[in-house]
Amino acid sequence: MDILSKKIEFISSTDYSEIIKNNKKLLPEPIKFNVPNWYKNLKHNIDMKTVKGCMPFLDTLTSGYVLKFPTDYFVNHNFINEDERKTYSESSLSKNPFVRYAENIHINKKLSTHSPNQLKGSPEIKKNLNLPVHKIINPWIIKTPPGYSCLFLPPMNNTDDRFSIIPGIVDTDTFENEINFPFIINGDKYPILQTTIKLGTPYVQVIPFKRNDWKMKINFVKNKNLIKNKISFFENIIDNYKNKIWKKKKWI
Repeated sequence: MDILSKKIEFISSTDYSEIIKNNKKLLPEPIKFNVPNWYKNLKHNIDMKTVKGCMPFLDTLTSGYVLKFPTDYFVNHNFINEDERKTYSESSLSKNPFVRYAENIHINKKLSTHSPNQLKGSPEIKKNLNLPVHKIINPWIIKTPPGYSCLFLPPMNNTDDRFSIIPGIVDTDTFENEINFPFIINGDKYPILQTTIKLGTPYVQVIPFKRNDWKMKINFVKNKNLIKNKISFFENIIDNYKNKIWKKKKWI
């Protein structure tokens, strides 16, 4: 396949384009434009080796694309409902034009949730304190070339500490609708949480990949060959992987 045909499309209604025309930060974009400041500020040299020189780490921050919250999202998590005296979790959207847009294009007029029973016993639902799992309404249809799917996961090594989506893989070459993303609250850190997830907050990393069939093989080699490879790899003091192994990736 010609490299120019490896194109991912983010498609939405012209009605939504009117909503975001003065707010370009709501557009999907290569995630490399969201590298955190703490990483940018790191030093890396012979005297101070840091993760700044780890290209596998850099690839996690720069591979794929990012989607952002299309509106302010209000969350009350693990509160006591005074009327019924039971624990509850609820969420709502700010009253901006996106809400009217979402109501027009989604059959369900309310914010949908997943019952905790759908994930009963999983680490995710335990972290969410066995409360309902909320869902982000996404205005974008994501389209990839034939044979390509997308991996959706929380922004790697740059996740908001309050919440994270539940990762998933979608065959985006044939799926023709918006993908909405269930997310869990970080109950390990915030057993009770009342917060606003602000419009424009990154929440999902999108990594397209070609579907292939694979077969596993296990092999063993002689120790002297392993040692020879290590000596060859570490002959330089710094940046061995970057200079000998790493291939620059393009996400535009």
